[in-house]
Amino acid sequence: MKVFIAGATGVLGRRLVRQFTERGHAVVGLVRSTNSENIVRAMGGEPRQADLFDSDSLAQAADGCDTVIHAATAIPTKRKTTPGDWAMNDRIRRQGTRRLTEAAGKIGAKTYLQQSVVWVARPKDGSAFDEDSPTVPDSTVQSAIDAETIAREAGSVDGFTTAVLRGGAFYDSDSAHTQMLAEGIRRRALPIIGSGDAVWAMIHTDDAASAFVTVAEQPRNGVWHVVDNELVTVRELLLAWASRLGARPPRRVPVWLANWFAGEDVVRYFTSSTRTTNARLRRDFGWTPRYPSYREGLDQLVAAWSAEVPRVPQASAASG
Repeated sequence: MKVFIAGATGVLGRRLVRQFTERGHAVVGLVRSTNSENIVRAMGGEPRQADLFDSDSLAQAADGCDTVIHAATAIPTKRKTTPGDWAMNDRIRRQGTRRLTEAAGKIGAKTYLQQSVVWVARPKDGSAFDEDSPTVPDSTVQSAIDAETIAREAGSVDGFTTAVLRGGAFYDSDSAHTQMLAEGIRRRALPIIGSGDAVWAMIHTDDAASAFVTVAEQPRNGVWHVVDNELVTVRELLLAWASRLGARPPRRVPVWLANWFAGEDVVRYFTSSTRTTNARLRRDFGWTPRYPSYREGLDQLVAAWSAEVPRVPQASAASG
């Protein structure tokens, strides 16, 4: 198999390049700079430059590949975001998906994999849901819903298999978001909002990548939720994380106060439940996560950070 990965130097993309090459597949990574070229080469892939918003250049870069993966994102790293901060990510989801699927059709690709998020189908009442549940229109995920539709429609027109993989709450040792959360916990600047009883479906990014590899090797049309084996409340997650970091337990703040200093979008994220499972992914592909729950995943984070010099989230510990 020869795989073309858009977003090859991102947190998920780097893992995709590494895992595909480790399994003996040829990988072509979409890049935009010399530094990105070096990253892809170091992981065993072949870097090719192209414009994600130009289907002709994408087709030229992906020529010879039978599998195309959209793993590109532009998630803002600000603590308090505005709708404008998400504009590029929305463009990558909508226009990037359209151009990448056009390129897949031009080169005669057999398989196309689309990254998405489980929140597109999360009921507003916090009840359980699965891959058959209807999507729930919301400004924060509408571009992901649109991207899924674009990908499926393109596959039906051009004849390639389209798999949509919806990830849960991603975390890993090297992403800015995870490091920002860890630093907030260490400094007691990331509180438990309200009761903390919201339930999350988590996924370590290593396991998210392995799900993409597994599905690409056994391609079929459909939607799958990529989460680990155990749901966790936000309260349990933050307390466990603080314990592993050697930090004091997070403070608790009422919802009204958090709305004031963090904004409604952040509060909604930390107080909304995502009750879904990986049952279909496990059944259809025999996939199992390396980190079956947040416990093993957090242990890996702390071990990875402890091995780094300088240590990532603990770098400013002396000043606290």
